[in-house]
Amino acid sequence: MASFSKMITKTDTEKRLSFPIKFLESLPPSHGGHAVDFQAKDENAEVWTFRCSTRKKGRYNKPVLSKGWRAFASRKKLKVGDRIEFYEARNQTTDESPCYGVRVEREIKLLGSRIGYAPSLSAIKPF
Repeated sequence: MASFSKMITKTDTEKRLSFPIKFLESLPPSHGGHAVDFQAKDENAEVWTFRCSTRKKGRYNKPVLSKGWRAFASRKKLKVGDRIEFYEARNQTTDESPCYGVRVEREIKLLGSRIGYAPSLSAIKPF
């Protein structure tokens, strides 16, 4: 199963999320285009639609998430230093189409130094 995790940067919180080109292989094909939409489910089982696009020209594709990303980042209150993980999961209803998950972890600091990460409080379902 393909996955990637990344520490959030200022550009990630304000514009778009760039990610490793290797994760492109796990996304649905773009059928000759430079963009593809896919859905990912968060820890609360909320489904988010993202658009992955790549450069139209140049030798390096540089994939980014654009559509849907800013709404996600805003709703999850992502900050520089938080960590995001996207992963491919087995579809429970059918083996034909892949499904994806997305998880947010908050940076934990002690005396100004990062000591680890914890699940986002927005990831915990209320009773």
